[in-house]
Amino acid sequence: MFTISIETHFRASHQLILPDGSKEHPHRHDWEVVAKVSSDKLDNTGCVMDFRRLRKSLDEIVAKFDNVQLDSIDYFQKNSQSAENTAKYIFDKLEPKLPQGVKLRSIKVIEEPGCSAKFGK
Repeated sequence: MFTISIETHFRASHQLILPDGSKEHPHRHDWEVVAKVSSDKLDNTGCVMDFRRLRKSLDEIVAKFDNVQLDSIDYFQKNSQSAENTAKYIFDKLEPKLPQGVKLRSIKVIEEPGCSAKFGK
C-alpha cells in the first residue's frame, strides 16, 4: 500500500455550543488540514496520484471556509462547528474527487498546535 499526504490551511472562526446549552464566544483559528490518500498500485507515472491535483481539490473545498464564520456554511447550521465535523465535511467532499483506485484514508484538522481531530473510513 502506497500513501501520500497533502497539507493546506485556512483561517476561520467558529463557536461551539457547550454542554449546558450556552455558546462559546466566537473565536478564530488558523486551521491546518492534512489529507492522506493511498493506493495498492501506482499510476503510469509511478505515483499514487498527482500531488497538484490532490492539492487543487482540497484547496477548492477549504476555500469556502477561509475568513468566514463556519456557521455561515449550510452544513454547520445543522451540525456542530467542531473540528471533528469539519474533518468529516472535508472528507465527504474530497472522497468523490479522487481518481479510481485511490482511497481517501483520512482528513486531519488541526485547530491549533496540540488540538486536532481526524476522520477516516
